[in-house]
Amino acid sequence: MAEKVFHITADSGLHARPASMLVQAASKFTSEINLEYKDKTVNLKSIMGVMSLGIPSGSDVKVTAQGDDEEEAISSIAETMEKEGLAE
Repeated sequence: MAEKVFHITADSGLHARPASMLVQAASKFTSEINLEYKDKTVNLKSIMGVMSLGIPSGSDVKVTAQGDDEEEAISSIAETMEKEGLAE
């Protein structure tokens, strides 16, 4: 299993548009990819799951991936987070 912790820096947190971008990035991979925030875990391929967490700016979240392309998935999600100015 691969994992990475991100600190959300976007002023509005993970609202609809950035959540949608992350779901699109995660959906390209066959691995099971989850997003953890405050002891809750959701499938990162589910827009409703991600939105249900209500992640504000300044939060720390953990992305985990398990499967054949887990390392590539984490790298792609990290790239999307940084490129879009969502997290560091």
